[in-house]
Amino acid sequence: MSEDTFFHPVSGFELPRFAGVPTFMRLPHVPPGHPRFSEVQIGLVGVPWDSGTTNRPGPRHGPRQLRDASTMIRAQHPVTGLRPFEAARCADLGDVGPNPADIQDSLERIAAFYSDLRTAGIRPMTAGGDHLTSLPILRALAKDEPLGMVHFDSHTDLYRSYFGGTMYTHGTPFRRAVEEGLLDPSRVVMIGIRGTAYDTEDRDFAKSVGIRVIPIEEFHDRGIADVMAEAREIAGTGETYVSYDIDFVDPTFAPGTGTPEVGGPNSFQALQVCRELAGLNIVGADMVEVSPPFDASGGTAFLGVSIMFELLCAMLA
Repeated sequence: MSEDTFFHPVSGFELPRFAGVPTFMRLPHVPPGHPRFSEVQIGLVGVPWDSGTTNRPGPRHGPRQLRDASTMIRAQHPVTGLRPFEAARCADLGDVGPNPADIQDSLERIAAFYSDLRTAGIRPMTAGGDHLTSLPILRALAKDEPLGMVHFDSHTDLYRSYFGGTMYTHGTPFRRAVEEGLLDPSRVVMIGIRGTAYDTEDRDFAKSVGIRVIPIEEFHDRGIADVMAEAREIAGTGETYVSYDIDFVDPTFAPGTGTPEVGGPNSFQALQVCRELAGLNIVGADMVEVSPPFDASGGTAFLGVSIMFELLCAMLA
């Protein structure tokens, strides 16, 4: 591959999409230590880890399935015409190797990996993994000051603990992030929240610190443009993280996840909300909770990587 096109994805006109080693969006594999690692501007990373899952495990297998599905992604956005792989040097940086037997060790490994990316000036686009994955990423990216966050999900993930004192699960990452000063709660908006609940502890905490929660009923009543205009206003001009749980989407369109909730947006609306992120100062984003054991058709994974492409374009818009 020539110098000018090293960071471009392999075209389906050059090599069939079913052939070759699958990388995210057919980009070059440039792990830390690669001679061209320092040139990467946006790094796509897999975090195959779901030790924070409390019921139906499986997202540890998400990055591999997402990579395979991502060979279907082409180079140009269908609406804006943006060609992200020409606008920035993007690469698949490989996976963070977790310790599936030790949550704290995994948190430290993930944070260390992303700290190196931050030092190198690489903005991460992550494929999880369960939602606890977001916490060590935030620990790495928010070392200087708290970040804002736009969070698409059917759950707030703001619970204090599970099972009487377990502080690190996929239902607690953003409670820890606020407590650790990683997020500025006045610049955090959570969109799509719904479903039955144990109690109101998470909502009460959000209200107490100033996190804006937009439940799914309000999302549907107001419409995407209005809701996302508010989201952009809340996030403001400062550095912002985007976290996208695939269970934000209705399980009719995304059944492959561990904690589905009915009543969510359809697959087109799932893309639209990403397009409304344009103009934010996005320093990183993630797509989490894709669970291959519950994704018999592979459609959830393809929607997941389609959303990742939209988020990548939003990072460059």
